[in-house]
Amino acid sequence: MGRSKIVVNGKSYTHDQIITNSFDAATPFEQTTLSFCHQWLNGQERFTLQTSGSTGAPKEITFSRDQMIASAKMTREALQLKEGDKALISLDTKYIAGQMMLVRSFEIGMDIIAVEPSANPLHKIQKNQQIDFTALVPYQLQNILNNNQQQLNSIRVAIIGGAPVDPSLQKQLREITCNVYATYGMTETLSHIGLMKLNGTTSENYFTVLPGVTVEKDGRGCLVIHTAFLEEAVVTNDLVEIINPDQFKWLGRWDNVINTGGVKVIPEKIENQLTALLKTYGITGRYFVFGLPDTQLGQKVCLAIENTPLKPNMLRGLQTEIKSTLSKYEVPKEIKFLERFEETETGKVNRLKTINLFPA
Repeated sequence: MGRSKIVVNGKSYTHDQIITNSFDAATPFEQTTLSFCHQWLNGQERFTLQTSGSTGAPKEITFSRDQMIASAKMTREALQLKEGDKALISLDTKYIAGQMMLVRSFEIGMDIIAVEPSANPLHKIQKNQQIDFTALVPYQLQNILNNNQQQLNSIRVAIIGGAPVDPSLQKQLREITCNVYATYGMTETLSHIGLMKLNGTTSENYFTVLPGVTVEKDGRGCLVIHTAFLEEAVVTNDLVEIINPDQFKWLGRWDNVINTGGVKVIPEKIENQLTALLKTYGITGRYFVFGLPDTQLGQKVCLAIENTPLKPNMLRGLQTEIKSTLSKYEVPKEIKFLERFEETETGKVNRLKTINLFPA
C-alpha cells in the first residue's frame, strides 16, 4: 500500500513531517487533524473517542487500532474504495466521523484532502480537483446542492450522516450522478454500519448493513447490532423494522416516542410528513416534534420550529393544513418558535436542552 498524500487546508505534509511532529497548526481543526494523523502513523494502539451527546450525556469510549481498521475495511468493501482515491474530509476530526475518514484514508491508501468544516466545503476545492469519496452532514449537502451541484456530480461517492436526510432533500438528489448514501451508525459502532442509497435507479428506503454485520430487534422493537470487531452487541434506542438480518428500516427514537391519550406516536414519522407543507410556508430550517406533559392526555404533541414566529393568519392556515395532513393523535397541540435551537458540539440539535427553553 502506498503512502497517502496529506493536504490540510491547502498545506501539504509528508508522512515524515507528521511522524516527527514537524508541523505548525494554524487552527483547532488543523491541530486535531494533524495530531490524530501523528498518533496513527506512529502506531498508537488505543484511541478514546467522545460521543456527540445528541441522544444523552456525552461519554468517552475506547477502541483498539485493530477495531478501527476492521471498520475501515468494511467501508472499503461496501463502496469499492481503492488505493489512490482522493478523500475529501470536511467533518470535525475531534469526533468519530472525521477520525474514521482519516483511518479509511490511511488504511486504503487514499489521498487526504482535509478542509476546515463549513456549510459548503466544496467552495474550498478547485473545480478541477478530483474527489472520489467524501462524508457530509445533511446541512452541507443542502448547501452544496444550492451552490455547487455540478461540482458534486464530479464526486464518485458521498456518504451522509449525523442526521436523517429529509424527503425534500432526497428529492433534490434524483438527477445527481454522484452516488449518495445515507449512513446509519454512531460512536459505539465506530461510525456507520449500514448504508442506504439515496439516488439513482437503485435508491432505497432501508439500510443495508456492511459486510460482517447482522441486526435484530429487542423486546422494545429497537435495533441490536452484531459485528465481528466489537466485543458485545450494541443495543440501541432506535425503533426499526427488520426486513432481514442484513437490512432494516429506521422508524425513529424509542426515547422520543410520545404517549398521547394512550396512543404512541413516533415524532420522526410526523416530521417527515410535515417537510413539504412547512416549505410552502417558507420554513426551510430545522424543526422537530416532541411531547410535553398534559393533564388530560398524559403527553401532548408539540412542534418546535427554528424560525421567527409566523404572522397570526399564516399560523392559522398552517394549523388548518396540518390537521388535514395528520391523524388526530399526531396533530401538534402547540407550535413553538425559536430563533435558534440548542446544539451539541457537533452541530446536531439537542432536543432536551431546546425543549427546556420553552416555558413550563
